[in-house]
Amino acid sequence: MITKEAFGSLSNGNKVTKYILDNGVIQAHILDYGATIQSLFVKDASGNMTDVVFGYDNPLGYEVNDGYLGAVVGRVANRIKDCKFSLKEKTYKLFANDGKNSLHGGQFGFDKKIFDAEIEGENLVLRIVSPNGEEGYPGNLNLKVTYSLKGGAITLDYEATCDQDTPISITNHAYFNLSGEESILDHELYINSDYITPVDKTLIPTGELMIVENTPFDFRKMQKIGLYIDYPHKQIAYGGGYDHNYVLKNYGLYEKVATLYSAKSGIKMDVLTDNMGIQFYSGNFLSGVTGKDFKIYNKRSALCLETQNFPNAINQPSFPSCVLKTGERYKRKTTYSFSAK
Repeated sequence: MITKEAFGSLSNGNKVTKYILDNGVIQAHILDYGATIQSLFVKDASGNMTDVVFGYDNPLGYEVNDGYLGAVVGRVANRIKDCKFSLKEKTYKLFANDGKNSLHGGQFGFDKKIFDAEIEGENLVLRIVSPNGEEGYPGNLNLKVTYSLKGGAITLDYEATCDQDTPISITNHAYFNLSGEESILDHELYINSDYITPVDKTLIPTGELMIVENTPFDFRKMQKIGLYIDYPHKQIAYGGGYDHNYVLKNYGLYEKVATLYSAKSGIKMDVLTDNMGIQFYSGNFLSGVTGKDFKIYNKRSALCLETQNFPNAINQPSFPSCVLKTGERYKRKTTYSFSAK
């Protein structure tokens, strides 16, 4: 069942609508602003409904705060080095919103747009057109994001086409805390990956691969996030914790790639995707902003598991291409599946 209700207005007067998807097992609150997951209620081990994502109680919170809480981000998720790239012998300049780099689509990425929303059966479909030249990107891009529920899982299907070749990498930037506590350091995490793409001081990948074995980045077995988060390792220092892209083994195959678990709530979350990478971000830059129900979101109080193309792939020939060619269709799928024990 899907219902909708008014969520308030932005500073320019544009109204924001909230859509509530509920199948009796899981309930998702989705905004047309940024195609944002505003709340996600799942059952804990005692059967209580628990909101496991961070967000705000009104549109102004999303408009004035950074962090991209729960939003769909693009046209290119993550960072592009020096705010520029070349495509077909033409150089494109982007907006610098992360030091000298461009982050998550630029100054007014998809997180700041109101999507056209339609209820199609049991699915919520959100669409947006990003015009040629917006934020510096070539081509008129048509993006469709579909939210659906099945059992204890929420699935995001992304589809896009463009009338010019353009880089693309769409993700959702949900911040998860499965226990409702003030920290995610006791959460346990598994990531099915042997390598990360190491970064420089500005968090741009170097183009190399780093094996995770015998490093703080090895989550091939369930491990508490806090165990090595402050370990004296150069990559940990660069990210202020974890803020790195993990190379997934079977790109193109839709399968489980990560598991997050909280012993306090008994909630487990499996991440399934057909994407090539997943960014594990340990909430290092959360800085005391006030969120839903006046809760304070501090450093490392939530984490993100963002499925994506490799960061800065458009400038890194050694990485798989992130270019959507004219006439082709971009399709990616990610599921967050919840259970409790």
